[in-house]
Amino acid sequence: MNVQIDTAIRQKIATLLKALSKGLYEREEAIGLALLSAVAGESIFLLGPPGVGKSLIARRLKYAFSDGTSFEYLMSKFSTPDEIFGPISIKKLKEEDQYKRITERYLPSANIVFLDEIWKAGPAIQNALLTILNEKIYRNGDEDMKVNIRGIITASNELPPPNQNLAPIWDRFLIRLQVGNIKKFQHFLQMITDTEELYDNDIANQDKISEAELELWNNAIHQVEVPAEVLNTLQLLKIKIEQHNSSPNQLDNQIPLFDRRWKKIVRLLRTSAFLNGRLQVDLMDCFLMVHCLWSKPAQLDTIKEMVSESIRKHGYSMAVNLSMLKKEVEDFENDVDSEIKVKYAISEERLLPIKEEFFELLKEEQKFEGMLLSIKQFKNLNTNEEQVTNFYDENGTLVNRLKAKKSNKEYHVEVNYNSVIYSYPLKTQKVERTETIYKKPHPILVKHWEERFLKLSDYMTQQQANINQHAPNALDHLRDNLFVEKSLSEIVEANLNEVKAVLQQLRLRLEKIQYAYLNL
Repeated sequence: MNVQIDTAIRQKIATLLKALSKGLYEREEAIGLALLSAVAGESIFLLGPPGVGKSLIARRLKYAFSDGTSFEYLMSKFSTPDEIFGPISIKKLKEEDQYKRITERYLPSANIVFLDEIWKAGPAIQNALLTILNEKIYRNGDEDMKVNIRGIITASNELPPPNQNLAPIWDRFLIRLQVGNIKKFQHFLQMITDTEELYDNDIANQDKISEAELELWNNAIHQVEVPAEVLNTLQLLKIKIEQHNSSPNQLDNQIPLFDRRWKKIVRLLRTSAFLNGRLQVDLMDCFLMVHCLWSKPAQLDTIKEMVSESIRKHGYSMAVNLSMLKKEVEDFENDVDSEIKVKYAISEERLLPIKEEFFELLKEEQKFEGMLLSIKQFKNLNTNEEQVTNFYDENGTLVNRLKAKKSNKEYHVEVNYNSVIYSYPLKTQKVERTETIYKKPHPILVKHWEERFLKLSDYMTQQQANINQHAPNALDHLRDNLFVEKSLSEIVEANLNEVKAVLQQLRLRLEKIQYAYLNL
């Protein structure tokens, strides 16, 4: 089924994000990722100290939905399942001998859930959360209760403590984001002087997302295309992480990733593309993976570099398969050269530099002191007029100054010593160089080459057309991604422009090859 995505959806989400972020300074990214994760049906973990607005983000998020209800709880080591999932129904227990909870107004009946200090929850709560996070099912007595939780936001000022079997629940949080204090002083002043009530539901009803819309969007998101450049980026990134994990230097800094997380990441990228009004994931969406891959904050820079490098060097390049194309053109050029070019070696004498700055006079008898003259001075000599010339001993020390000129005989110098002219050869060496002559190829070969040329040329034309077809749209919206920082668009543009440039260079090279065999 071809799903037509209404671009009005993007405008709706942009308006909603603006309203949700009102009064929340430097929290636009957190609000955006929280809404994205909720629409994708995923969870988000906020890492940060107390008092930076983590709970406020969750409370604001519930206003994004027209029928949104929320559940919020601050965990402690004394928290009980009754406080999270609801108390046991005494009536059910007495009259029907059923162990069931009253879940209304508790986590299983909420749309948006915020659990603060999540790592303090006990094993019973964590085990129930695992099923809810992964399968959206809560086991209430002997009944599997399907929960309608759109987004689960968890928070803590610390990472899961080691050796407490918290890895499974930590892995369920697809998006992980650090939230800190306000950085810009102007924003800080605005925040502390702002008197607006941030907990009020001031989102217009028409801007909210309804249950019916979510159902339609869910089906449409499945239809969003994941193109070759995105799949290649995912594959390269996976390889980079595996190489990182296999390095002996990274034994204590592993980046654990399992197949389930990769599948959820693709769902997140599709959701981003859909909410941005696109039928196709693009490379800008891929930057969202930075928030999905780290396990420790110290890994963030490494992962950012991995993601950026995968996009910068290999995004569109692999989609066009530039490596294959370069090799095809190179092989074609070599085949043509081997037929039309005949190379042969020529041996010739050349002056041999001594100590890189002198030429040596080959003297049978030492009529005068000095056996070396500078290369620079030799080049200034001519055959018509003598010039005062410096002569040096074998160590490069100046020992004589005599009149000299070049001889008409190649590589010889004539020296005037005591009014007698002595002609001396300069020391040379034999050097081989290659000469090339061209021969006209057989017509059958030319026909074969023309077929090969057309095949390569057509492939380049097709790839250029694909880029031209998608690139203008891609470049138009690169800086308008609702969930990704616009400055990252420069990385995508660099890769796209590089692919265009390489394609153009290869086309010129291909045309030169054709010109060579057609114009002999």
